[in-house]
Amino acid sequence: MTTNHNETTHQNMQTGTVPPSMNHGGHELFDVHEILSSTIGALNQAILLRPHVKDPELLDILDRQYRFTLDEYNITVECFKSGKDPSHPTQSYKMKEGNDFIYGMKPGQPKKPITDASQITDEIISGFLLGSAKAGASMKTMGACEVCNPVVRRVLADSVPNCIEMAYELSIYQNKHHYYQVPQLATQDMNELLNAFAPSQGQPGLPPLQ
Repeated sequence: MTTNHNETTHQNMQTGTVPPSMNHGGHELFDVHEILSSTIGALNQAILLRPHVKDPELLDILDRQYRFTLDEYNITVECFKSGKDPSHPTQSYKMKEGNDFIYGMKPGQPKKPITDASQITDEIISGFLLGSAKAGASMKTMGACEVCNPVVRRVLADSVPNCIEMAYELSIYQNKHHYYQVPQLATQDMNELLNAFAPSQGQPGLPPLQ
């Protein structure tokens, strides 16, 4: 949810009071510009890939993620330009897939780049979409840590879990179709790693978390 910071005033040591639309640091401007440009690239890529999708399930994922990402792009542009709360808060993306991964490796042919556009497949398309979602999560996390404007920071921070959810939905889709296989460690090795850490009581005398 976007927190209302519209009444907060900020100061510039040389010029005095900073209006909301100018409440941005230099590093922030460059990072948000990069995030928005990358989002446009992801949206354009989805439009280009859409006619080549064969699986109705993948097409549904592409369309739902496109609509959601476009809305997030619009409210990010809105608050970036105004410095104020956007017309509506960031929504939460809800995937349709379950969350069951199939573990193990199934032998197959080694992967290699295609040599002609006619060779594009749903595996390749879902891989493009997954890469865009992962890139969005990384860029928005790094960008939010550099943003001075509290509204833009919150909009970007709220968008990160949505990128993660989209990536998770696509990885489950790929896994179900054996495009993305997930090996497991031997039971003994897994148990060693799972039990490698223990909780701590912390420093005696510290007040408890509220």
